[in-house]
Amino acid sequence: MSSIFEGFLSTAEVQEALSQRNFVAAMLRFEAALARAQAHVGLVPETAAQAIIATCQVERFDVDGIARDSGRAGSMAIPLVKCLKEAVGLSHPEAVKYVHFGSTSQDVIDTALALVTRVALDLIEADVQQAIDALLQLARRHAADPILARTLMQPASVTSFGLKCAGWAAPLVRSQQRMAQAASNALCLQLGGAVGTLAQMKTQGPEVLALMAAELGLKAPASTWHTQRDEWVALGCELGLLVGSLGKIARDIALMGQFEVNEVAEPSEAGRGGSSAMPHKRNPVACMVALAAAQRAPQRVAALLAAMGQEHERALGPWQAELAEWPGLLMSAHGSVRAMAQALGGLQVDTARMRANLDALRAVLPPEAADEWFNPALAEHAARLTAAQVRLLTDAAFHQPTLDTSSS
Repeated sequence: MSSIFEGFLSTAEVQEALSQRNFVAAMLRFEAALARAQAHVGLVPETAAQAIIATCQVERFDVDGIARDSGRAGSMAIPLVKCLKEAVGLSHPEAVKYVHFGSTSQDVIDTALALVTRVALDLIEADVQQAIDALLQLARRHAADPILARTLMQPASVTSFGLKCAGWAAPLVRSQQRMAQAASNALCLQLGGAVGTLAQMKTQGPEVLALMAAELGLKAPASTWHTQRDEWVALGCELGLLVGSLGKIARDIALMGQFEVNEVAEPSEAGRGGSSAMPHKRNPVACMVALAAAQRAPQRVAALLAAMGQEHERALGPWQAELAEWPGLLMSAHGSVRAMAQALGGLQVDTARMRANLDALRAVLPPEAADEWFNPALAEHAARLTAAQVRLLTDAAFHQPTLDTSSS
């Protein structure tokens, strides 16, 4: 459960995807898929498997109780498996010994985390695409609209607002492509048993793994990744890069929206960005959410990287630290991209004010400097660059890689 201060920086949708109930439901999906696959290869009697599968319904379990007991047990899987065995035993006592057969706690937890992460990534991807579409539309509309560029926080020369928007879109398109590839690599089934050998399943372990991966829509990994976290952490790093790129856009818009500059503004609606003391204020709340995420994401990514030194075949502490950081990173990412997608879709652009700011600077420059750095031909050049970049970005976004979770 997130705090009230974390919650309003995120979204209800991603919080629901990562809720205790949905996580327990994902763990039960793992247990049902395990029983079904093992019955298919003859490791578990069909009647026992059907009893386990029928019991794996989240409505039958005390989710809060399982979460509460996990602290004492050291893992959410331990109280879950205990409750599952008790529930199966009520209708089919002979099936109890086949519950969770040949698996281990980390198998069910890592797989469940991959399942709920996939839902969160779908939410993030949809809003990244919305933000890219909004930026490319702004780039086309304002390709030739001149604006004062700023370097080192000071007025520089002329560019176009369209070129600025294309520049904002470019890292989002690249992030979209890299995240699709990283997710394809990272969203894997975890199934290794006690020490990663699947020893209890003997020679049928690989077939069980392949069947489970196909049922759950996850990639079948080449090997157990209990303490080999590189692909998983790489996905976390891509989330951090996305949040950073959104923070850059938010910083620029917040600066351009200051009263003294007044070139752009977030969408205006009742109850948005007001002040409890000053009725004239319009605070850029979408930028605030994105900037808050950009402040926090680097620490979360650093924690993931720091947790990679996991001992032998099962980690004591680092894996648990990684698990604790992961939901917060997903929540920050979706909160940031949702806020910016909505802001960019309704961004208010004042091209007259942009021109006025340019003219005010040009008026105080020596004539030769004004002619060199503020010649109207510069805006035309920026317009040509904008059109070329928009074509490239549109093509890249259209041909982005799709998530491939097929068994390897």
